[in-house]
Amino acid sequence: MNEPVQPSLRRLRAFDVRPNRELGQNFLIDSNILDVIGRAAELAPGDVVLEIGGGLGVLSEHLAERTAHTHVIELDLGLEAPLRDALDPHPNTTLHLGDAMTLDLTALHPPPTKVVANLPYGIAAGAILRTIEELPLVTRWVAMVQKEVGERLAAKAGSDAYGIPSVIAQLACDVRVLRPVSRRVFHPVPNVDSVLVGLERTGPAAPAALRAFVQAAFAHRRKALARSLSLAWNPDPSQPAVRGGGDVRERVREALEALDLRADVRAEKLTPEQLRALWERLR
Repeated sequence: MNEPVQPSLRRLRAFDVRPNRELGQNFLIDSNILDVIGRAAELAPGDVVLEIGGGLGVLSEHLAERTAHTHVIELDLGLEAPLRDALDPHPNTTLHLGDAMTLDLTALHPPPTKVVANLPYGIAAGAILRTIEELPLVTRWVAMVQKEVGERLAAKAGSDAYGIPSVIAQLACDVRVLRPVSRRVFHPVPNVDSVLVGLERTGPAAPAALRAFVQAAFAHRRKALARSLSLAWNPDPSQPAVRGGGDVRERVREALEALDLRADVRAEKLTPEQLRALWERLR
């Protein structure tokens, strides 16, 4: 029987890999998409790239051939053999077997400057937000994600998709949905649509206090922002929170008016920069 030419299909057969849907495994099997990803990531010989979810290594080896170093994180121990098959010919690679959401990313050496990945659906938004926060040298992200996740990250104020991930990502990055991705580039074929999303860093990650403020602002999405913050935000974490306090609500209303915003505005109507400005005024 002839061996498949495509690396993913060859490794599927050679290592008897069965995709684990519980881990959101949809392996890349169309190598044509690799050049699209590489161009979007603007790969350069000096780059240190982090790939989350190495899968069968087809993207991993593509990255390794074009970068100074490629880190690959993979949770599924059953994929170690096919990933070694992909990475062993490349001494400029490091395979990290573990959970990308708990692994110490700050210990990666050399430190990543870009994140390029076909992200598992279940952790896509969380992984992107975590790397924005914990990897300050990363300047560009290019990732394949579920369409809804990409649209949420790139959503503008006032849209239905706009929320906490949108604000946290956009406080540090310019975020764009770059293009749709055919379901046919994956095996097994997913039952959801995917997009290629790109982020370019414009500043440092939002500090923890600002992230907590944003989460509280959207905690009661259908209520006025001042009311939501009075119910969910503790302006002084060193003191016990007093939920529903009228003092917080009045302070927020006054701050909104000082910023030429309506006192009864909802969080979803404010841009990330307006939310930052409000937080700074209330500190």
